[in-house]
Amino acid sequence: MSAYRALIMGRHDRPIRMIQMDCIDDESAISSAERLVDGRDVELWQMDRPVARFDSRSGAMHRK
Repeated sequence: MSAYRALIMGRHDRPIRMIQMDCIDDESAISSAERLVDGRDVELWQMDRPVARFDSRSGAMHRK
């Protein structure tokens, strides 16, 4: 298992909440982070490596 963190983004792209997740791989972490999108953008990181960003308005996911 690898440690990931999902950042719930607020105004001006500043994180307002962080959620720690232990996932087996990027795909599992992406699936878990995608469920957190609820009116706010979400960034997914593994340590200092950006994995993905979820846009709450368009519903799009961008891999980093």
